[in-house]
Order: sequence, then structure tokens, then C-alpha cells
Amino acid sequence: MIKVKEYRGHIRNWEALCGELDIDPSLSRGEREEAILAGAYKAWGCRMADHMYGMFAFALWDEEEETLFCLRDQFGTKPFYYYQTEDGRLLYGTTIRRIMEQPGFVKELNEDMLQIYLTLTYGAGEDTFFKGVKKLLPGRYLIWKDGKVTVERYWTPSFHPDESKSLEDWADEIHSTIGQIMPEVKAKDETAESFLSGGVDSSYVLAMSDAKTADTCGYAEERFDESRLAAETGRILGRECFRSLITPDQYFGIVPYVMYHMEQPLGDASAIVFAIACQDTAKHTKLCYSGEGADEFFGGYNMYRNAERYGENLKTFYVGNTNIMKEDEKKRILKRYDETNLPINLVREIYEEIEGLDPLSKMPDIDIQIWLEGDIYLNVDKMSTAAGLEIRMPLTDMRIFDIASRMPSRYKVNEEQNKVAFRTAAAKVLPEEIAFRKKLGFIVPIRIWMADDRYNQDVRRLFQSEIAEKFFHVEEIQAIFEDYIGGNSDNWRKVWTIYTFLVWYEEYFVKR
Repeated sequence: MIKVKEYRGHIRNWEALCGELDIDPSLSRGEREEAILAGAYKAWGCRMADHMYGMFAFALWDEEEETLFCLRDQFGTKPFYYYQTEDGRLLYGTTIRRIMEQPGFVKELNEDMLQIYLTLTYGAGEDTFFKGVKKLLPGRYLIWKDGKVTVERYWTPSFHPDESKSLEDWADEIHSTIGQIMPEVKAKDETAESFLSGGVDSSYVLAMSDAKTADTCGYAEERFDESRLAAETGRILGRECFRSLITPDQYFGIVPYVMYHMEQPLGDASAIVFAIACQDTAKHTKLCYSGEGADEFFGGYNMYRNAERYGENLKTFYVGNTNIMKEDEKKRILKRYDETNLPINLVREIYEEIEGLDPLSKMPDIDIQIWLEGDIYLNVDKMSTAAGLEIRMPLTDMRIFDIASRMPSRYKVNEEQNKVAFRTAAAKVLPEEIAFRKKLGFIVPIRIWMADDRYNQDVRRLFQSEIAEKFFHVEEIQAIFEDYIGGNSDNWRKVWTIYTFLVWYEEYFVKR
């Protein structure tokens, strides 16, 4: 007998799987998905994920074989952690706190992660900030039998450019595939809303969905505010639009809540905004679409347009979407610095996998395997779950990635535009001024707010605290902070990354 011990996610192609595995489709969602997991494991074993579309992480107990089988989806949209106790037991779960609550867990800081964090602003790789707690990485499964843990990889991103298709051909394939996926993202009896920014990804998802309501957020500071663009998109598409106006007091007040529920420090300033947006949206719906995934699949970041300039030099410095602090600066500010603990070590194996590919294929591949899992999907999962909101991401789908993996780089990025083919597809249902709008990113006025003494008092407190003294040369991080608030540099991201670590540490090692 196969028992589902842990599960988090949503299986999109459940109707087809019910037919294939002889499962009653009229079961409740919970019963149905557990039956699918058990049936898929019996039918396909370790390759079961090859037959499933969606977002998932789970643990199955095989009573007959006395084996625990755990799996995380190809992109790592849902988290999964594990920890071995001194007496050989395996603790596991989709949250770290679930592991911490179990007998045998010993809470210790993994200080090695801080050095990585100060560069990337998130925890990359299989290790976490808790010593001994490991992530099951995307595209992997874990087998625990007779006290032994074995982790294997069942999926690796691969790229095989098809030169036979035109731009319009690729746009047609993207559009038809999204049209195929959208009805699967929710059941007929579910009602969903859709997050909406001023960008093409969320606009395209909204246009292709049956959501009657869009949810956006904005600020009083107009140059950072995309909500007016979002509202205009909503009007054009005939959808109602809810707007959350985020204030600096609200923003800084929720930081401890975010770091606690994130379970790992995260230096992405947009995570705080997203947490507030999830809370506000959860007041009037429990299900919402979001547009993550397209940037990494289809060449959405402006930095990708410089890929060819770097050539083979990429493998010596490119570690993903963020690179905040260089090694000499970390060496100067940290009390404990290990010269062998370098962020580039995390991506060496990936570069070996993609040897021979063009630079524009290499950069997104790094981000798909490192940045998406460590930052974007972590944020989406943790903040939505904390708010009691379920988020589904139609563009994060193996069928969408399959298109991107076959698409030549020139249809992703050119000198004038990024996401060329994707935007061309979006233009089938959106006005061109929306489909081809310049990418702005999820910008936050934090660079203004944190320099204001009305809002930065907690930053000051922690930068001068005993906690800071444990890890940093306080005079050095103070200098970074003072340089920033004095207007002599724009290094707010360094300040924010240090601050969020200190807040997280206080939540987990001082308050609890």
C-alpha cells in the first residue's frame, strides 16, 4: 500500500490521469490528488513526474518495500526539506518549521550560507540556513530506505534550437499552448482572480483567463507605481481591478512577519510588497493566477541582451539574476570569511551541463535552476500560504518550457527587445502598447524609504545590535549604511540584504 505522507501542490492534468490510472474523477480534490500520486507511483515509479503537469512536492510511504519516496517538481515551485537526526531518523516536510517541531531536531545556524546570501540575496543550492536541513532540489527525488538517503535527478533542462520555424510560428505555438493550459489551471467550480502588474506576463495571463477581477499594488511615489498601467490594462480587458496602496509604515512593519514565514532570509525587496498583496487579495478570494516563469524561459531580463558580449567569460562570474556583493567586500565586513565558499561554485556543474550552448541559453538556464527556485518560487509559495491564498502559475509549465527549449535565441532577445516571440504571442490578445511595453521589473520605493529617518530606525537598531556584532564588523556595515543615507551611493540593496538577514536571525534565534 502506498500512503501519501506529505503533499503540497496542484496537478493540472488530473482529468487525463484519472482516466489513465482508473481513478474516480468525482472525488474531492484532496482525495483525487492523493489517489493520483499513489497510482502514478505504482504505474511509473521514479519516473512518475514525467506524466504530471503542475506544481508539486510530496512524500510517499511504500509499506510493502518500507521505503519513503519524496519528489519535487521540475522547477521547484513547491518546497521540500529533509533532515537526518543523530539516531538516523529522517525528518521531512514542505516547511522547515514542520521539521523543527519534531523530536530529534537540533536548531543550529549554518553560518556558511551567510557568505552566499550576501552575494545572491537568497539561499541557493541544497543547504539552508539551518545546519543539517537540506532542500530537495528541483527535478530530484529522494529515497529513504534502511536509514540511508539517496537523492537522484530525474530531470535536467536541455536546449535544442529548431531553426525551421519563423517568429510567427513560435508565437502561434506559445499562444495555442497557453490556451491549452489555462482550462487546466483551475476546476470549473473554482473562481480565481489574477495578479496584475504593468508588464506583459501578468497581462497575458489575465487576458487568457476567465478571471473577472485583477489585483494590483501601487505607491504614492508615482515613478515607482505600475498600478495605473495595470488598471488601464484591466479596463481594456473589461476586468475589475483592486488596488493595494502600500505605505512605508506598512512595508517596514511587516518585515519580521515575512522573514518568519519565509523560513530563510530573503533580500528581495519585492517580497515584502508581495506579502502585503497576498494578504489584501486573500480578503476577497482564495485562488489567484500569477505570471512567473516567462522571463527566465523566454529571455525576459534586460541583462540577457548583453549575453553575447560576455561569451565564455560567463562561467567565471555569472551566478544568476543578482550579484550584490563582491568577495573583497564580504571579506571586509564579515568576521568569519571562508575563501573557498564562493557563489560561483554553485553553478559550475550547470555550466558543465550546458557546454557548447550560446551565452543567451546559458544565462536563463542558470536562473531557471538557481534564481527561480531560491527566490521567486520561494516567495510566491511562502507568502501566499501564510496569507491563506493559493497561487497558480500557468506560465510555469513543462509544455511552456518545452517551447522555450527549442526556440533559437534570436526569437527571445534582439537589440531592441526582450521576450520577442512571447510578446508577439501576447499581441494576439493584447494591444501592442501592452504586449511590447518595456520591462520595468517589480520596483519598490525602498531606496527612498530606507534613507528616511522616519522609517529606517529598525535598520539602525539592528546594524548596531549584538546580533550584528556576532557576524559583522559593525563599523564596516555602518559605513555602508551611512554612505547610502548620505546620498553618496545607491547601495540600498546591500543595506537591505544585511538587514533582512539580521531580522530573520532575530526571529529564529533570539525570539524563539
